[in-house]
Amino acid sequence: MSQIRYNNTTNWKIIYFSESVQQEILVMPAGFLARYLRYSDRMEVFGPDLGMPHTRAMGEGLFELRLKATEGIARVFYCTVDGKKIVVLHQFIKKTGKTPSREFETARRRMREVKKNANTQRT
Repeated sequence: MSQIRYNNTTNWKIIYFSESVQQEILVMPAGFLARYLRYSDRMEVFGPDLGMPHTRAMGEGLFELRLKATEGIARVFYCTVDGKKIVVLHQFIKKTGKTPSREFETARRRMREVKKNANTQRT
């Protein structure tokens, strides 16, 4: 049986919008954190789109990581920038069936800021 090998030079890197976003992720309930760590490891190898039910493209370059655990349902929003970087923008624990527009808008606003800064650094 052949073994698949991954070239480390093609891996994606996960960074955080801010230190507070990273801290919010790290203090999520244990079930969510375990799933986040598992899926983020996969994203570092395979890229930002793991497909449903793990990830979903939300449009205009925004993605959501869909976390389900005994504690409930959580979402982590992220986007990508040049150089194979995944930027984690925002996380929240769902309390209703639909994602609150406030959470979605926070992620979109942060994504616009990240993309603007990435474009500014290139020029």
